[in-house]
Amino acid sequence: MAWYRLAYRPATVQDLAGLDSSMAQRLLDKTKWIASNIDNLRHEPLAPDLAGLSKYAVEHWRILYSIDRDDHLVDIHRIISRKELSS
Repeated sequence: MAWYRLAYRPATVQDLAGLDSSMAQRLLDKTKWIASNIDNLRHEPLAPDLAGLSKYAVEHWRILYSIDRDDHLVDIHRIISRKELSS
């Protein structure tokens, strides 16, 4: 099983800054879990016109990420609420 590195976009840091620390930590832990289980997950596409961008649900939050299999990198684009994603 290949190990994947994590990269967080600046928007992700801003997304987490507004959350209480326990939820922010839970979401960060989940990004690490995604990276360590990349080959065992079914990556749900965000939308048909956004190929390569996937989402993972944690309660009412969505982790938006892409995978670079050549560089073994999981790029975390955003962590947003389900409501924000649907608007």
